[in-house]
Amino acid sequence: MMIREVKKTTWLLWGLFAVLLVLSAATLDYSGLSTFSLAMGRDVLQGLSQPDWSFFYDGSGEDLWSLLLLTIGIACLGTMIATVCAIPVTLLSAANLWASAPWVAKVGKMICNILRAFPELVYAIIFVRVVGPGPFAGVMAIGVHQIGMLGKLFTEEMEAMDERLTEEMQAVGANFWQTMFFVRVPYLAPIYSSFALNHFEIAVRSAATLGLVGAGGIGAPLIFAIQTRTWSKVSIILLGVVVTVFLLDQLTGIIRKKLR
Repeated sequence: MMIREVKKTTWLLWGLFAVLLVLSAATLDYSGLSTFSLAMGRDVLQGLSQPDWSFFYDGSGEDLWSLLLLTIGIACLGTMIATVCAIPVTLLSAANLWASAPWVAKVGKMICNILRAFPELVYAIIFVRVVGPGPFAGVMAIGVHQIGMLGKLFTEEMEAMDERLTEEMQAVGANFWQTMFFVRVPYLAPIYSSFALNHFEIAVRSAATLGLVGAGGIGAPLIFAIQTRTWSKVSIILLGVVVTVFLLDQLTGIIRKKLR
């Protein structure tokens, strides 16, 4: 009987998926297909297969190497700001630290939810208007968004830790700050460091697109190259971003393993 119910539910889910697929296909705008031609596709593929290596480094400060370093710098500084600022937000949001005043933790969690509700691109548009275009707007966009992201993750780990460790310290006379610095910090520091490294990788990917709205990084020359159909330049930029993300992923992966 149970097997029959499972099969019935499975077929129902597949039927629902098929209906959604048909409805999605029916609502798409296919007018763009009329402007597409095999010749255009061949030109794009040919351009992408011939990267413009002269753009890699020319000493002008506007080459691929310089812009990738700038993108990494934006991501690194933004993540550092977010990591530092997420600590007080975590202390405010962790329910196990505010057992006598649970409303405080609710306020802290609401702050995290508000900060992470909007993507970095939205924050970048705002900060470009506030502080002007440039890398600083990108740093602030990544930093503000990741305060909410890291604050949520840090809070969950703080609440999930074994409270018996702090209770043992309190049993021998330790106060709140002594249990914080001698129990919670040593226990949570490797976990928090791993989260920060992981979000640094994410920030590099985000910083690569923030240049689209004037927040510095590799995004601006990428969109200009696409708009002017300079596919060889698009190719070298995409190749540089892929290699950079891969290398950073390997490096941070090694560091995270050492922290475990």
